[in-house]
Amino acid sequence: MTAADGLPPLREVLAAHGLDPKKALGQNFLLDLNLTGRIARQAAPLDPGVVVEVGPGPGGLTRALLSEGAQHVVAIEKDRRCLPALEAIAQHYPGRLSVIEGDALTIDLASLANGQQLQVVANLPYNVGTQLLLDWITTPLWPPVWSALTLMFQKEVAQRIVAAPDSDHYGRLGVLAGWRTEAHILFEVSPQAFTPPPKVTSAIVQLRPRPAPIQVPLEALEKVTAAAFGQRRKMLRQSLKSLGGEALLARAEIDPQRRAETLSVEEFCRLASLI
Repeated sequence: MTAADGLPPLREVLAAHGLDPKKALGQNFLLDLNLTGRIARQAAPLDPGVVVEVGPGPGGLTRALLSEGAQHVVAIEKDRRCLPALEAIAQHYPGRLSVIEGDALTIDLASLANGQQLQVVANLPYNVGTQLLLDWITTPLWPPVWSALTLMFQKEVAQRIVAAPDSDHYGRLGVLAGWRTEAHILFEVSPQAFTPPPKVTSAIVQLRPRPAPIQVPLEALEKVTAAAFGQRRKMLRQSLKSLGGEALLARAEIDPQRRAETLSVEEFCRLASLI
């Protein structure tokens, strides 16, 4: 039996190529084509431009992106066992899928854009997802080469990305994401949608770049957030002692008795601009 796109069902693809998900690579294959189609539609419009997918595995989301109208998908896959399955998709959609065997952590997105609009749509491997996101939102070039990121994370990570001040999930990741992007959770994904099912619920997050984020040195903002949230239960006068403590806070007009999770993104930027 073939799927609606004329290609074999994903479980048959796994069996044909002997693709057992590897825990060491953070692999949890998404086999529900209705769900992958929903993700692709949330990322619309997919044309024109380049869509980058990281960790396509057997190609469930790849197929959805192409079926929903992406004219050029660049799939970055570290596991060479998956390459034959992806090549079959490339043959089914001539000229529309390029597969790169490699580690996405070492690939510059700008090199893939070829002067075109670029967005990233991916079910990111759990073990590198957060680092990839940080790399993409802390790029020196801003506005960035990408127009949107539509990404799957563990639900807890997704909540940290979109967290607001005075919430349990608010931390360094929320500050950096809130500084440079507008981020929100689109929907949650049950563990049963994956092979093998992870122990946690996942969520799709979409981030779009702010055209004019507050101008502040990235290194300074990272230093302030690392110090503040490194001792998040302590008052700021203590957690920021190494950066100037009460004197720094007085210059920024911030109460030294407050704690890190109460500060807005704007207040963190104000501190960063003073160190």
